[in-house]
Formats: sequence, C-alpha cells, structure tokens
Amino acid sequence: MEGLIPVMEPDRQYYFMNKCKELILDIKSDDKPLTYSVVTFGCQMNAHDSDKLKGILETIGYEEVEGEDADFVIFNTCTVRENANKKLYGHLGHLKSLKKKRPNMLIALCGCMMQEPHVVETIKTKYRMVDIVFGTHNIYKLAELIYNRLFQGERIIEVLDKSYITVEKLPQKRKYSFKSGVNIMYGCNNFCSYCIVPYVRGREKSRPAEDILAEIKDIASKGVKEVMLLGQNVNSYGQIYDYQDGKIVRVPEEEKVTFPELLTMVCQIEGIERVRFMTSHPKDLSDELIAVMAREPKICNHIHLPVQSGSTDILSKMNRRYTKEQYLSLVERIRAALPDVSITTDIIVGFPGETEEDFLETMDVVRKVGYDQAYTFIYSKRTGTPAASMDNQIPEDVIKDRFNRLLREVNDISYKRVGRYEGVTKDVLVEEINHQDKDLVTGRTEENITVHFKGGEELIGEIVPVKLISCKGFYYLGEREN
Repeated sequence: MEGLIPVMEPDRQYYFMNKCKELILDIKSDDKPLTYSVVTFGCQMNAHDSDKLKGILETIGYEEVEGEDADFVIFNTCTVRENANKKLYGHLGHLKSLKKKRPNMLIALCGCMMQEPHVVETIKTKYRMVDIVFGTHNIYKLAELIYNRLFQGERIIEVLDKSYITVEKLPQKRKYSFKSGVNIMYGCNNFCSYCIVPYVRGREKSRPAEDILAEIKDIASKGVKEVMLLGQNVNSYGQIYDYQDGKIVRVPEEEKVTFPELLTMVCQIEGIERVRFMTSHPKDLSDELIAVMAREPKICNHIHLPVQSGSTDILSKMNRRYTKEQYLSLVERIRAALPDVSITTDIIVGFPGETEEDFLETMDVVRKVGYDQAYTFIYSKRTGTPAASMDNQIPEDVIKDRFNRLLREVNDISYKRVGRYEGVTKDVLVEEINHQDKDLVTGRTEENITVHFKGGEELIGEIVPVKLISCKGFYYLGEREN
C-alpha cells in the first residue's frame, strides 16, 4: 500500500485528501456532513494560508460553520504580539470543555505561534486534547496530518524548522470569488528588532515568476478581477529563489524578474482589472516601481508604506535601514508621479528608548505625509526579539499619552484626506450586502476606501461607478451612477 503513495507534491496531498474522505465516512454517525471552523489570527499571509486550509477540508468533505462548535476546529495562529499566546490559550480552555462533550471532535493548531518551541511544549503538556500541531512550513500537509491522526489514533505534532519545499496548486476556498491574494514570496530577511516574523516564517524565498503568472491566469479564468500580491517585503521579490544546505541559491541574472517587472506582467493578464500588493518596505521601494505604478492603470492608486517611527535614531534601533529624511524623500517621489495616491502606514509608539523628541519627530512625519489611514500600535515587548532586552523600556502611562495624541492627529488628517473625494465619482468593486442595512451593498474604491450605496446582490463582484455623497470618516455613503 505504501508504494502507491505519490512522492511528489501536490499529488501526494491529493492522495491523502481522498484517503481522508474514506476515513471520515467511518466517523459519521448520521447523514449530516461533518463541520469545520478555521479561526484566523494575524496578517493577510495568514488569511491566505487559511483559504488553503479551508479548501483542503472541503475537498475532504467537511462543511464550514461559524463559531467553534464544529467537528474540526483549526486555529491559524499569529505571534507578532505577546498577548496572542494568551488569546489562544483562552480559546483552548473553552474547547477543552467542548471536547469533553464531543470526544470525536478534532482540534488542530498551526501558524506562526507553533514555530516557538516553548509554545509547542505547553500544548503537549497542558492541552492534551489538541490532536494536530503544525507550523508555517508545512501548511500544505494538512490532509496527510489528518490522515495520520485518524489512522494512527494518536496526536500528531510536526513542526519544521525551515521550509524544505514550496507547494502550490492546492484547493482554496476564497472569501470572495472575484478577488484573491497570491503569494509571490515567503519569509523575511529584514530582522527588524521588534519583529518575530523572520524567526517563525523563515528566510526569504521568491516564487518563480512563471508559476505566479500561471496561478493568476488560472484564477482570472475563474472570475477573479482583483488580485493582491502578497509578501512580507514585496519590493525585494526576485532576489533569492531558495536555500540549499543553508546556502542562498540566487536567481541567475538572465532569469531574474524584479517586482516592477512582475507587476507589469500581471497587469497584462486578461480578466484582471485591479492589482494590489502588500507590504512594501521603504528601504527597497525603487523609482522603477513608482514609474510602473504611474504607468499601469490596473495598479490601484494606493500604497501601504510602513514608517514605524519618524525618528531616525529610533528607526536605527528598529533596524529599519532608512532615515526620516529618506522616507520623506521617497514619499515626495511617489507623490510627484502619483499626485492623488492614497498612502497608508503602520506606526509603533513607545519603542524602547523613545524620547518625547523622538515622538514629536513621528508626529512631524504624520503631518508632512498626510496619511489616508495609519494603523497605530503600542509597542509590545516580544520575547525572542532584540528589542525585548533593550534598556529604557517606556512606562505604560507615557506610552498611552503619546498613543492618544498620535491617534487624534492621525484621525484628523485621515478624515480630511478621505473627505477630498466628496462629490467625486469613483469605480467601486462591490464585495457584499451591507451587514447593517440589507438595502445597501458595500465595496471598495481603488484607494481602498469603503463605500456603502443602494443596490442588490446582483452587483456583487461587479465594478460600478458610484458618486461619493457623504464622507463618514473612514467610509462613504454613495449613489450609483448609470
């Protein structure tokens, strides 16, 4: 029997999906389908991974339900912030009581948090009801892990220290049929001093351009109109293809494709009407990329450009590898080529050693750039990062005061920036029926601004012109134009 199992991926995983289908027939006690719930924490990369997990589970024969009262529950975890661990353990405490009532229930944990050895040890000793534990490097193996758990009757723990292969072409269940994220690279090489991501996601690897383009052509043929290119730092795409025996395997010069070149090729794909990307590191954003954004009408007029701090001294301690002046110069070049571009950002308040003068430098950047939106965070000490052991940790009351001042400034500026479109007609990609008012639909402009207007479900997935009537801060009420 073992000799029949395919060795190559993804054929091997499709084999195990079929085997799992057979096994779950023995588990079912009635004609009702087995249910699953995937609970996702963290970034867009995690959300995209969860789409794959859902696709695998539905291929096996599970049906999705809301909440944690399901036959199979997976937590796809994030570990960027320390309190994420406490949040997960709280959920597991609830599931422990659920599983006592339903012993056949399966619980799986995956994602970034599982890459931390002390977390896995805690799961082993304190949460014995967890059936499957796996990490960021073997998400694709869910079907095989489920099969082993059901066949062997024992809990399965498989966390790899690095990514040995990248497996695509697995089933996915997207939230929207008309837009999708596509991974163009995995991992990160930046090692910002506050960030755990390089340690849990691994070193940077770029997917071959032909594989990315083939995937986008395939989903475009199935009705996807908007694609989001995903990576921890998309601007460094194409530099490193893989690692072998701990050594970098670089792309040969004649085969190298830069991120601006990849964007240009994606824009040429028939059926794709909008192209987005996330996330851009300022130190690697090239003038070539700015030129492509200005030239290609399919690229959305929005860029997320995390600044983190406006102080050059703090940026150095964060290992961001740019100065305040370099960041502002970059914004000037972007705005010169794209005068009406929407710029959003991430800002951390209270990084170790941050003085009042450092904080005022951040406020100065916020005023000079004029962000359409800023995601503001109180610094969270993350065990395992260099910043966690730095001197001059900032008192909580000082951080909260600075955070509140920043938030007021950001909100005032963002409201004015977003309000500039009042009375303007914008193309809106309709995403869903409005949750509060069923007579309205909700969608987004290319600037990523949310718009609510009258319409029915026949508009979902369509791009329609909408006059933006009334700005409500971070969203608009609009009227569809014929």
